[in-house]
Amino acid sequence: MKSTDPRMVNVLSRRDEKSGPEAEIGRDLVKRGLMGAPLFIAFGAIGWGVNGALSTGYALALIIANFFLAAAIVTVAARISYAVLMGATLFGYLVRLGLITLAVYLVADASWVEIIPLSITIVVAHLGLLVWELRYVSLSLAFPGVKPKKSDLISSTNGS
Repeated sequence: MKSTDPRMVNVLSRRDEKSGPEAEIGRDLVKRGLMGAPLFIAFGAIGWGVNGALSTGYALALIIANFFLAAAIVTVAARISYAVLMGATLFGYLVRLGLITLAVYLVADASWVEIIPLSITIVVAHLGLLVWELRYVSLSLAFPGVKPKKSDLISSTNGS
C-alpha cells in the first residue's frame, strides 16, 4: 500500500540543496595536514636522511590529496541524491584506497623511496589527522562542520 503523505517521500531520493559541511571539513583536514607536515618530514630526515624526507613528503601529499578527493566526492554526490552519496562514499573509499596503493606501487622501486618512513607516514598521518580533526568537528545541527570559535558565537548572538 502506497502512502500519499508528502512527509513520507523516499529519503534516498532527497538531496542537499545547499553546500554541506564536507568541503569545510576537507579544507580543514588539508590545512592541519600542512601544519603537521614539517614534523613528519623532520622525522623522515632524521631517521633516513634526504630520501626519508622525500618519502615522507610524498606520503603527506598522497594523504592530503586523499582527504581533498574524499571531500569533493561527498560534496558532489550529496547534491545528486543521498543514495548516490552512500554509494560514492563506499566505492569512493575503495577507489581512493586503490589509488594510494597504486601511487606507492609505482614509486616503490625508485632510488629516493624509503618504504619504512613512507608507510609509517601514511598510517600515522591518516589516523592522526582524523583524531586531530575530531576535536574541531561539531556534531551539532546548529553548526555542522568545523566548530565555530567562541568569539564567532558571541558576535553572532549579539547581532554583530
